[in-house]
Parts: sequence; structure tokens; C-alpha cells
Amino acid sequence: MSISVLERQSDESIQSQLRRSIIAAIHAGQMTPGQKLLPSRRLAEQLGIARNTVTAVYEELVARGYLDALPRQGYFVGRGLPADAGQIRKEAQAPLRGGAIDWQGRLKQAPSTLRHIVKPSNWQDFDYPFIYGQVDPNLFPINTWRTCSRDALGRAAIDWWTADRAVEDDPLLIEQIRTQILPQRGIFVREDQILVTLGTQQGIYLLARLLARHGTRVGIEVPGYPDGRNIFAAEQAEIVDLPVDAEGADLSAAGPLDLAVLTPAHQCPTMVSMSERRRDRVYATARAHGTILIEDDFEGELSGSGEAGTLKSRDTDGRVVYLGTMSKVLAPGVRIGFMVADAALIREALWLRRLMHRSTPLNNQRTAGIFLAEGHYTALLRSLRTAHELRWRRMADGCDRHLPGFRRSPATGGSCLWLECPPEIDGRTLAERAAGLGVLIESGDPFMPEAQAGRFIRLGISYISERRIDPGLERLGRAAREIGRMT
Repeated sequence: MSISVLERQSDESIQSQLRRSIIAAIHAGQMTPGQKLLPSRRLAEQLGIARNTVTAVYEELVARGYLDALPRQGYFVGRGLPADAGQIRKEAQAPLRGGAIDWQGRLKQAPSTLRHIVKPSNWQDFDYPFIYGQVDPNLFPINTWRTCSRDALGRAAIDWWTADRAVEDDPLLIEQIRTQILPQRGIFVREDQILVTLGTQQGIYLLARLLARHGTRVGIEVPGYPDGRNIFAAEQAEIVDLPVDAEGADLSAAGPLDLAVLTPAHQCPTMVSMSERRRDRVYATARAHGTILIEDDFEGELSGSGEAGTLKSRDTDGRVVYLGTMSKVLAPGVRIGFMVADAALIREALWLRRLMHRSTPLNNQRTAGIFLAEGHYTALLRSLRTAHELRWRRMADGCDRHLPGFRRSPATGGSCLWLECPPEIDGRTLAERAAGLGVLIESGDPFMPEAQAGRFIRLGISYISERRIDPGLERLGRAAREIGRMT
């Protein structure tokens, strides 16, 4: 019997690791129906663990149907399993029989060919991960979140979230968003003006399906969030570039727009905050042209508090649709965001969401609602703001010292730094060279027109610890100097 090595330092219990290892061996065809397992005492000796642990795992796998227990004979791989796992794997790897479908000829869209933000799957293995959008697990109160998850399994809560509620969101979470999160952004609305999404990106997708078709004029920031551009382009909208300067996105030369997607609090990816003067001008221009403004507040409360951070806070006629997210505070994998708009638009978004996947997972909604209601979200936000401010200052100082030829955007905060490379350095080459030194940075290409490929890089601060910032930047500077000497 092949058992994977058990990790003594893992957060996962030895019992859980052993159970999963046996199940994996069965599914991989390494253990066949009817095969006898090692006696519990012998396996325990081989693995250096307690015999009771092995016995408990065997008994649990009997209850699950993976093993059969025969009196005075031992434990055997269950004969009632669906099919031979090895044969299933062999069939899956076999070449297709007969003619294959010409999928390229059938597809009406090819999303895989678009420009996407990508990162290596092993990004956590880098010594200096300047990666954007990930949360530092050392700052996340995992025990508190676990307690809230347990509370979400209580009878009252479980009766709610186990039901099929096609167009409903968790009332506790909606209330906490309405009374805790939105007021910090200067936004005051009713419950029927809030929709829970799988993050801001799903909100953009819903709005594109509801509000854009062929010929719809949509303003998109340059540089800007690539998936926002991709989503509206998929609806055959006419994309109008909105230049970004030190005051944020500028609509003055765009002409009449049907929609404009903006990131005013912290512009994506430059982190520039839209000035008061520019916000006034943007809103006035939108009113004059009848433009719907989609405000992507992708950093949420991390970008600061107060009305100055949002366009929605000054919205008097319902033309601003606000998209928020909890991903930068909780975790991207929790996948909870929200849309705030007039009730008439929210109603249609609810029913469109139903056509996609019904509600956002209600167990996650209830856990997040409890986390907010008990004050944990506010406490976490406070610690994250402090950490990000320290890291941003350390990063800015380090860039000035170790990357003297690079030009930083005029931003004064945020979860990343946006840098323009010196003329002699290609950002893509730099990323490759830095990776060899254990430093992970992001190319700015997905955010920029193709003509400016290789000109920009992005350095995230949310995941890397403060003590690793300076040595990481020193290695990045070393890679830049090596490239500079070669040109």
C-alpha cells in the first residue's frame, strides 16, 4: 500500500492526512477492490504514528464505503466502489475515437486569447512575492473566522443557507453591508438597492449584459483593468479610451458616453486618487451626456474612509452604480462583493444572476455576515490599514534607493506601486530575470496598449511581509542593473 509522506508540521491533522492519502491511492488505482490493507499496528509502526490513529481512519473509511472490515481478517478495499479507478484514468488518457469537433469553428468567442492578468501557480513559493490582490495569512484572524463558520452551522443559520434561494441574499450580510461598510464610503441606501456578487468582476459582467450591446459607447481607463475592457468588448460595445493622469481618469475628450467604468478611489493599476476637481467634472459631464458611471471600488475600505473616496456618495440622480468587494480584506477565495444601485437595476441584476448560478454561496454569506456583525471585520480592517501604510512607505523608499531609474506613479498609497521602466529595460525581461533571484513581480502589459508592452511593472504589497520588502527590492535592482549592462 502506497501512503504519501505525512507532514508533521502541517496545519492538517495526521489523521486527516492519512485518510486523504488512502482515498487518493484508491482513486489513482494504486489500491484495487478487494486488496487487503496493512494491519493497523504494522502501518502505525511504518509511519511512526499511534495505532489508534490508524484504526480510527480505517473505521471512518469503512463508514464511508471505501473499506470493508471482515472479522478476524482485517480491512480490505471496498468491492462496492463504482469502477476500477486505474481503468478510468487509462480511458481518460486515451486518444479520442472517431472525428473531433472543430471547436474553433464553432466558438463565437475565444476568451483564452484575450490579454489577462496572470501569475505563476507557485507564487507562494517565491522568497519575495510582490504579488497584488493576495492577503497576508499572518494578518488574517483564522481562529475568529473558524468560530464564525461554526456559528453559521447553527440550526437557525443552516436552515437558511441550505435552501435553494434563487434570487435572495443573506439578510444579515445585506444589513451589515448597508450599515457598516457603505457608510464608511459615504453611501446610504435601502436593502433593495444591494446585490451580493462573486466579487466586483461579476458585477461588471452583470452590468455589461444588462446595459451594453453592439454600438454602446463605453469609456474604459488607460491604463486600466483588463477584464473590464474584455467583458464589454465581448458584448461588442464600442470601447473609448479614457486617459489617466495625476488627477485620475479624464472624460473631457471622450464625447458622449453611454457608460464609463472608473476606479476613482485608487485607480487601477496606478493607484492615483481622483482629485475633488476631477470628480466634480466627471459627474457633471456624466449628467450632461446621460452617462451611467460604474464605480469599481476594488480596494474598498483599504483605500481610506470618508465621502471623498466615492462618486456614489455625491450621486443625486442614481446614475452611479457602485461595485465593492471584501476580497482585499477577507480573502479573494471567499469571493464576496456587492453592487449598489437603484432598486430597478438591482432587480434585473438579481434575475440575471439567477440565470448564471442563482445566489452567491449562502454559507459564505452567512459566515461573512456574522464576522461583520461581531465587529471582527472592523478590527481586521484597522490592522490591515496600518500594515499597508507601513509597507507602502517601506516600498516607496526602497524603490527610490534600489530602482533609481524607474519612475513611480504619483500615487501616495494603495496596495501596489506602479513603475515605468527605464528606456533600456524591458519589464518582461526584468520579471524573468528577477524570478531567477526568487523575486516575483507583475508585468504591466495587461493594463496597457500593446504598443507600450514591456514599459511598466506592478509591485504588490499586500502579501509580502515588511521585513522582506527591502531585500527583495535590492535583488530586483540587481536584476535591473544586469539587464542595463547588457543593452
